[in-house]
Amino acid sequence: MRCLGIESSCDETALAIVDDGRLVDAVMSTQAELHALFGGVVPELASREHYRLIGRMFDSLMLRCGLGVQDIDVISVARGPGLLGSLLVGVGFAKGLALAGGQRLVGVNHLHAHLLAAGLEHRLVFPALGVLVSGGHTHLYRIDSPRNFTLVGRTLDDAAGEAFDKVAKMLNLPYPGGRFIDVLGHMADPDDSMFPRPYTDNDNLDFSFSGLKTAVSTWLKAHGGTALAAPLAESELQAMLQNNVLPSGMPADMPLVCASFNAAVADTLYIKARRALQRLGGRGQIRSVVVAGGVAANSRVRTSMQRLAAEEGLHLHLPSPALCTDNGAMIAYTGWLLASEGLHHSLELETMPRGRVIPDDYIHDAH
Repeated sequence: MRCLGIESSCDETALAIVDDGRLVDAVMSTQAELHALFGGVVPELASREHYRLIGRMFDSLMLRCGLGVQDIDVISVARGPGLLGSLLVGVGFAKGLALAGGQRLVGVNHLHAHLLAAGLEHRLVFPALGVLVSGGHTHLYRIDSPRNFTLVGRTLDDAAGEAFDKVAKMLNLPYPGGRFIDVLGHMADPDDSMFPRPYTDNDNLDFSFSGLKTAVSTWLKAHGGTALAAPLAESELQAMLQNNVLPSGMPADMPLVCASFNAAVADTLYIKARRALQRLGGRGQIRSVVVAGGVAANSRVRTSMQRLAAEEGLHLHLPSPALCTDNGAMIAYTGWLLASEGLHHSLELETMPRGRVIPDDYIHDAH
């Protein structure tokens, strides 16, 4: 079974083809440079870019794979959550293809797809604890199958990825700044007393990173001069990423701030994920830990999740960094998994922007 995946939930336009669970090829275009001018994603611009690019990217993918529309069995698309205008572009394009070619249409939960993406590289083991750490969401799930996700913990305000972006902005690092915070954090040992582990002094499984963001802001105000006076040139930033060398003009204590902030986020995720494992019955009930989302590419977060899985004696599924960000492969793979169970949608499939619950409204094909 050959499945085309279409991802357009935010500011990446991405398409991929999965054939019987194997990634054939993928294309992606990011709008990071465009939105960096505004310090964050501008929804109207994002949807216009998706509209401009999606058709030609589909043609390019088909040409690279030597396929035509008639060679696709299933068309899967991210239906939400995300930016409404962006989602509408992808869903509309998917419906057009399905209507023209007669393929089955599968609407995919973007968040679930992030967690299932690890299955492209390793066989997933269920039941699993899912730890989703992205720009807009920090969620904990019990995952019993590719279709059955139970939300057990969620972010109440700022998600971890949002906190990374806001702290990067405070430091005058370019958008998106998470990768620069990660690299800078390797240049110093964290001070565990510098920032709190937010919203952990309780007995629930929810997250709140707004307090951590405020703590960083307070510290920076009390220690003037830590942030960059002006954004660095792209060449200097790339040199920092490649050579792990602090660029000239960067305050000497910025690596310490980044390392300490990284540690605070990673420790918070560790504390809540471990608590979730205990609530769900530990090793007796949960067989693996799946970590996904853009922040799952952060090296300190990955290390903390590796430690958790080792301590609990569980399998750890960590997708490669390329599969952590929004991508078409995760949509194609999830669509293939669901279609393999006989699940699909009609052309009345609705998009579900952030804030709306995505229903389990699949049509089951008994054949």
